[in-house]
Amino acid sequence: MIDFSLTEAQLDLQKRARQFAKDVVAPAAAEHDRTGEFPFEIAKQAWKEGFLNSHIPKEYGGHERGSLETCIIAEEISAACSGIGIALDANSLAQGPVLIAGNDDQKRRYLQTMTEKPMFASYAVTEPDAGSDVSRLSTTAKKIDDDTYVINGLKWWITGGGVASWYFVLARTENGPSGFIVDADSPGIIRGPKEDNLGQHASNTVRVAFEDVHVPAKNLLWKEGDGFKIAMKTFDYSRPLVAAAAVGVARAALQHATAYARRRKCFNKKIIKYQGVSFKLVDMAMHVETARLITWKSAWLYDNGLPNTKESAMAKAYAADYCMKATVDAVQIMGGYGYSMEVPMEKLMRDAKIFQIYEGTSEIQRTIIVASLMRGR
Repeated sequence: MIDFSLTEAQLDLQKRARQFAKDVVAPAAAEHDRTGEFPFEIAKQAWKEGFLNSHIPKEYGGHERGSLETCIIAEEISAACSGIGIALDANSLAQGPVLIAGNDDQKRRYLQTMTEKPMFASYAVTEPDAGSDVSRLSTTAKKIDDDTYVINGLKWWITGGGVASWYFVLARTENGPSGFIVDADSPGIIRGPKEDNLGQHASNTVRVAFEDVHVPAKNLLWKEGDGFKIAMKTFDYSRPLVAAAAVGVARAALQHATAYARRRKCFNKKIIKYQGVSFKLVDMAMHVETARLITWKSAWLYDNGLPNTKESAMAKAYAADYCMKATVDAVQIMGGYGYSMEVPMEKLMRDAKIFQIYEGTSEIQRTIIVASLMRGR
């Protein structure tokens, strides 16, 4: 039996998230885009509403929401502002390795504390010469005694890196890439200034340098050499979340373009009645629906303990690529208004581009998909 309906609890969550996005996120979107200020106050409200860190298990004080529920929240908030949405969602990527590979002590020290007050964490993997190609990882973690590692290296494009209380750090050990939890206030950590990016200005992206940073051996996740495996397993959870955010932006573009086309007249006829415009809107509607379906499927597979690497890559690539196209088409439909900063359409187009880049480029997603096909999946 196939059932495409949401449960009553999921529908209620969707309704509450949509209202929160409308009342809290949307009114602040333009100001945060203009100033680049991190949305601390919105994060506090999201935490009170159960929209921040909501996937943490109940035994550690969380709501224990599944991947599908977090996708529902991500779509609604990012439809209002994906910069603010990603500022909140970055926690999920950092927490993923701890949820997957952390022991009880690690989860209590680093996850449970995040349910007690609004806090942030970052996933520190990307480097100047190592993004998709983790084999080029240059950050090192050397064990100097039974209780301590020393980490040295530079991480780049770290989302939330300037506000994080702790990091998941991938560093090279004698036995290969290994994952560590590193407290952000550790001596030797130097955070760079906020990057000036094309879009998603509310999201805090910085460089983080590690200079002789001492890390307790008890903060190693699993064992040495397991870091790459942990990082990849995390993407199975996080990529549907990013795809859902992209769906939210594409949906917002469709809504803005449709509303404009229904009221704008050209040669005494509303432009929605011109096939050149209406077919663009129809294609947008079809692709938004398709992107949501593959996103929800990949999340459902994860929640049910089924393999979803191929599907999460499909969701991420499809939603990201179409999000970019949807925003470009929406700007075209709206003409000068779409290009003007008087309306949020140009912001949606700027915000959309990064979805094709972070958490694995669209090209890398296709590489993952073809690898699955070659294995017979």
